Amino acid sequence: MVELKIEKLIYGGDGLARMHDAKLGRSKAVFLPFVAPGETVEAIIREQKPGFARAQAEKVLQPSEFRQTPPCPYFFKCGGCQYQHLQYAEQVKAKAQILEETLSRTAKLKLEQPIQTHAAEPLGYRNRTRMRVSHVPQFAIGYYRFGSHSLLPVEQCPISSPLINRVLQGLWAAGREERIAREVREVQFFANHDDSRLLLELYIDHHAEPDALQPMIETLRGKMPEIAGVAVFRGAPADDSEDQRAPLTRAKASPGVFFGERSLRYKTKRHEYQVSAGAFFQTNRFLLDEMAETVTRGHSGKLALDLYSGGGFFSLPLADQFEKVIAVEASGHSQADLKTNALRNVKAVRSGTEEFLRGEGRQLRPDLVVVDPPRAGLGEKTSHLIGRMSVGRVTYVSCDPATLSRDMKVLVESGFRVEEVHLFDLFPQTYHLESVLHLVR
Repeated sequence: MVELKIEKLIYGGDGLARMHDAKLGRSKAVFLPFVAPGETVEAIIREQKPGFARAQAEKVLQPSEFRQTPPCPYFFKCGGCQYQHLQYAEQVKAKAQILEETLSRTAKLKLEQPIQTHAAEPLGYRNRTRMRVSHVPQFAIGYYRFGSHSLLPVEQCPISSPLINRVLQGLWAAGREERIAREVREVQFFANHDDSRLLLELYIDHHAEPDALQPMIETLRGKMPEIAGVAVFRGAPADDSEDQRAPLTRAKASPGVFFGERSLRYKTKRHEYQVSAGAFFQTNRFLLDEMAETVTRGHSGKLALDLYSGGGFFSLPLADQFEKVIAVEASGHSQADLKTNALRNVKAVRSGTEEFLRGEGRQLRPDLVVVDPPRAGLGEKTSHLIGRMSVGRVTYVSCDPATLSRDMKVLVESGFRVEEVHLFDLFPQTYHLESVLHLVR
């Protein structure tokens, strides 16, 4: 056992402490989950590496005043959440600190103004939830256990919408009656704006026949009329991360077979969107309008580029303020929605961003460029291409502070400065954070 003082939380959910290493002759970092800044804990060292160690707190000797009883009975065992032991305001504070430190360390940014934080409802916020399914030794549906790839059966998920939880209960009931086909390996739920209708995506074995699931699907839809449609894919989504854009990527999955409706209509304060099974859409039910307003507020002109546009979540409000919007998206699922959603002054282009900027976009002189890349960020090549464009304003929407900071270093070297930084807590109870940066030059 070793006594550790927690300095702060770091990206990924762990707390950071330090311990003396006799071999090194100095202190080294220790990472441990489910702790809070300022706490003193008694911990077991689980893993030793040359430059750091991993530990598990066995006893909290001096608890933080912000520690609370987790609202979910599966917390500590489930790999889905990392912060439920912390009061919500402290979660947001920690994320803002992580964002600021990452921008300072990697991009050498000294922010001119404090980060503006946008908090959400701490529970029931997810309109999309993804769970694994097992049939051995008996039916179970849930998440990976913390720190492993074994399944933790979960019968409720407090961070998911009420409708998703009701349908989850229905799947459990069907599974206990052995009415869920054994070919089903994964389930994804997507609920609409008022939590009244839901799309269900089922991922099955590569060798299985989607049509064989029709009796099961008809039974589920008969018992749960809120299920507007079911899409069946062979294989699985290509990404296991929390990346909001992971549902876009079907590299490991076949084209879908559909039962019922293929899409939902999702309404926001200003617009209505078609969202198809397999397409990307923002995940937090409560911050959509505030986020769209923050990204587009105060901008207008002749031309805006919306890169990594998805189904047009930012393209439509931009079209209210610009004479023309060019929306660029590589995914076929989202591109189809984008074409349906696009207003008459929105041009939908199916292309990778780098490819577009080297081709059609090379000679453009937009008034504003909005980028909302996946977790991997823009990358060096795309960042340089944007930096060389004749554009005075860029708005960067990021879901990963590390790749954001890497890209910001390039953009700042291209002459941009950071005008505003916003933190959107799209994923309360987890370490994930979304940020919006307004850049000018």
